[in-house]
Amino acid sequence: MERENLKKLLLRTSKLAAGSSAAIYAARLLHLEYGTFAGSIALLTLVTTKWETLRLSLYRIITFLAAVLLAWLTFTHLGSDWAAYGAFIFILVLVSELLGQKATISVNAVIGTHFLTTRDFDWDFFLNEFLLVFIGISIAVVLNLYHANPGRKREIIANMRRTEQQLQMILKEMASYLLQQESGRNVWEDISSLKEQLGGYIRNAYEYQNNTFQSHPGYYIAYFEMRIKQCQVIQDLHDEVKRIRTMPGQAKIIANYILYLAEYVLEANVPAPQLEFLRRIFAEMEKQPLPVSREEFEGRAMLYHILMDLEDFLAYKEDFVNDLEERQIARYWRQDHKELY
Repeated sequence: MERENLKKLLLRTSKLAAGSSAAIYAARLLHLEYGTFAGSIALLTLVTTKWETLRLSLYRIITFLAAVLLAWLTFTHLGSDWAAYGAFIFILVLVSELLGQKATISVNAVIGTHFLTTRDFDWDFFLNEFLLVFIGISIAVVLNLYHANPGRKREIIANMRRTEQQLQMILKEMASYLLQQESGRNVWEDISSLKEQLGGYIRNAYEYQNNTFQSHPGYYIAYFEMRIKQCQVIQDLHDEVKRIRTMPGQAKIIANYILYLAEYVLEANVPAPQLEFLRRIFAEMEKQPLPVSREEFEGRAMLYHILMDLEDFLAYKEDFVNDLEERQIARYWRQDHKELY
């Protein structure tokens, strides 16, 4: 297991253990019946992210009130315990599923057993059950307010730099191939590895977004999604490069452009100059003499496909930049990342 993943696991299990035991301790201080159940509520509420914990806590209270009403309706009108609880569970699960709140079923089902056992719907017992729920969710919310977000932010930014370096390396390797130079790397494996890493980076970015109250943290998700699209373009480009059997003379022009482009695979780069340069290459290619052999024709056609792939590569970055607000540019390009490095 990677070190960072191990740290996340240890943090989460520590919060689960601390939250469960603290909830039981608080319930016993208040001399609540079924006090150990508060620990289970805290455990079940301490989900992965802050926002999920807050949403689930709100739904726990709302559905708790509904479950108590349902318990009163079924348990006071049906004499048989097994029939009453069966009816209670049937309605509880049905309504919870229809409302998309199946995560609340387990807690409310246990609450139902407490009312079924005691057949007590007086205010004191209702308050007892409400406090069990309130203690469990309160401790879960407090504990889940803490996440190692500064460290995760540094990790995300480091992954951004790592992605850019790998894209630059892959582009330079393909330029070497067009120049018919020897390379000791397996570019296909490099591309596949980067795509797999980007999938993990996107998951981490989503987790960071759901664990922070800062504005527009979706920037990181958009960034990595843009890079994974570019990675797919490079994979297509690599396939086309490999299919060239006779390398046309114009391959050197494209190889030099790729080497130039690699230096601008940077987070804060606006690709307008690279797109303009690429358009000039398109215009220059159109002025070249027509191919005289089948192999030259096929090679020239592949070069045009490569140029179009490079245009797509830049278009994804252009779309990313165009979707940014001025506040995001000021924060992520001019301030935020400079503070961390």
